[in-house]
Amino acid sequence: MGIACGIVGLPNVGKSTLFNALTSNEAEAANYPFCTIDPNVGIVNVPDPRLKKLSDSYQTDREVPATVEFVDIAGLVKGASKGEGLGNQFLGNIRACDAVAHVVRCFSDDNVVHVHGGVDPLHDIDIIETELILKDFESVEKRIDNVQKKVRANDKDAKDEAVMLEALKAHLDAGKPARTFERDEKSAAWIKMMQLLTDKPVMYVANTDEQGVKQGNAYVDAVRARAATEGAIVVPICAKIESEIALLDEADRALFLQDLGMEEPGLDRVIREAYRLLGLITYFTAGKKETRAWTVRSGSTAPQAAGVIHTDFEKGFIRAEVMAYADWERHGSEQAVKDAGQYRVEGKEYIVKDGDIMYFRFNV
Repeated sequence: MGIACGIVGLPNVGKSTLFNALTSNEAEAANYPFCTIDPNVGIVNVPDPRLKKLSDSYQTDREVPATVEFVDIAGLVKGASKGEGLGNQFLGNIRACDAVAHVVRCFSDDNVVHVHGGVDPLHDIDIIETELILKDFESVEKRIDNVQKKVRANDKDAKDEAVMLEALKAHLDAGKPARTFERDEKSAAWIKMMQLLTDKPVMYVANTDEQGVKQGNAYVDAVRARAATEGAIVVPICAKIESEIALLDEADRALFLQDLGMEEPGLDRVIREAYRLLGLITYFTAGKKETRAWTVRSGSTAPQAAGVIHTDFEKGFIRAEVMAYADWERHGSEQAVKDAGQYRVEGKEYIVKDGDIMYFRFNV
């Protein structure tokens, strides 16, 4: 679908180690700034136990998970908005993404240098946020200049947009990200058009040590407190351990997780939260030949969901036969759902729900 989550942060906070663990792509990760210059891109399977349960029940021959795209973007530095550290290139890479996973260092290690000399996750967050806000401020100023030309030509919409832009400029000037700016439907469309860096949904990945994952620490607590004021989420992980887990086979992985007291790899939550941040949901098709998790944007209609399989399905859409995964799990089979009267026929206006199991009828 061309929807990607960018992994950002200062140099040496564990971005590439996290990316390697997510994708097992072995992107270069080293103890010096700008190790990653061109962004690395990886397609990652979305962990979803529902797919396995459906596949086992239908005794399917082929199981296909949903995927999400991650982009490992080089470390930003102070002054990036003015081009420092190849800043313009890196900011452009962030602009091309739809959501941001902000990796923050929450561990102390004398063997891993910190670009600012000491571990302070809130200071690190402020550096990144400030650079992105400065770039957005510049974008808004340019847009104001363009809109003012239309205002002088008595364009009413331009006048309304100009008022909104001045308010947004003041919001950014106060050091607040664009995503916290209140907007109506009209303003939302104007803001979306500008592709502002700080308007993208964000999660904080608190890269800590093994003890920090199990019990937390002062660094992680500080990030949680910051995230709470923004309505953001925090996922604590130990990227070093996750990179080791990712290289194990399934049996050894289960034992390793058990020894660590973990029910699942921390990466699984990172992936699921990135999927949610991107505004994506999953519906399923299930049968003997194939059981598959399909990705659609939240709010998609049944014909749009059908179009993910093939454009002809959307063009010739007649109806969708639908059952909720929760109903299927509760009753134990497709036939039992039908017997319970919870197997539905939906038309073109139906909005797909996460976990729907769907079959499409269409004309070719």
